[in-house]
Amino acid sequence: MTGLGRIAVAVVMIGLLTGAAIELQRLRDRSFPVRPVEDDSLYLTSPSSLRRMALAYRAVAADLYWIRALQYFGGTRRMVEAGQTITDPNRRRYAALFPLLDLTTSLDPRFNLAYRFGAIFLAEPAPRGPARPDLAIALLMKGLAERPDRWEYMQDIGFVHYWWRQDYKAAAEWFRRASEVPGAPWWLKSLAATTLAQGGDRLSSRMMWEAIRQSAEIDWLRHDAERHLGQLRALDEIDALQAIVNRVASQSAQPVLDWRPVMRAAGWRTIPADPAGIPYEIDERGRVQVSRSSPLWPMPAEPPRIDVAPPPS
Repeated sequence: MTGLGRIAVAVVMIGLLTGAAIELQRLRDRSFPVRPVEDDSLYLTSPSSLRRMALAYRAVAADLYWIRALQYFGGTRRMVEAGQTITDPNRRRYAALFPLLDLTTSLDPRFNLAYRFGAIFLAEPAPRGPARPDLAIALLMKGLAERPDRWEYMQDIGFVHYWWRQDYKAAAEWFRRASEVPGAPWWLKSLAATTLAQGGDRLSSRMMWEAIRQSAEIDWLRHDAERHLGQLRALDEIDALQAIVNRVASQSAQPVLDWRPVMRAAGWRTIPADPAGIPYEIDERGRVQVSRSSPLWPMPAEPPRIDVAPPPS
């Protein structure tokens, strides 16, 4: 049964039990009020204990823990995006996310979505994620130990090294290993070579995300690739806008701290907007930046480009 099929079974089972449970729970709560369970609670933290208890229902239990991981990550991220204050330091660090994913994949060691999406969640920069690329790699390595034929896990490990560790040598090696697996896409081999030669070059980054966008089988992954492509476009636009801001500041001998002097000098009627349609901002240092209200925020830290030594003459 597929992951979606197992989720459907779990939902049906829950639905059948819910009606009978509601009245009983209402009576119980009136007589024996209990303290609410903390949102970070894992209920069971040992994969081996959970496997013994789940027995024949491991697939359903894995789906339920996967749903729990999605709720935990999504709920914390929504709180961050809404500007809510998160007082629990563990919640701010998404501390329960990896244990939930570890439980999920221990119950179902071939849960493809949990490995791939879980790695994306773990590597996401703070505050929109835990900023734990090390745990993202650990989760993917766990999946690779179970399925050595999954080139996607090798590709994803390469992406983590490339984007969040800026370790281009390691990224290129994982792309190369992925390219040698039967059924892997042709572009992984050229991506390995480009990564090793150019590192954090925007052109190679754009090629990477465009390849992901075109090959993605899941809408969420395709949309995430489109978001990263938008960020790369924004970086190009920021460079061009910064040159204009610097020129206006030089001509006026005054620091430019908002768009008004630039708009007057350039004859613009509106503030330039990023690819998501949100106006760019100028900070207190006169630097053009993406607004915190933009879907493109936070922008990726742009890694240094690898300097390739010229060939000996």
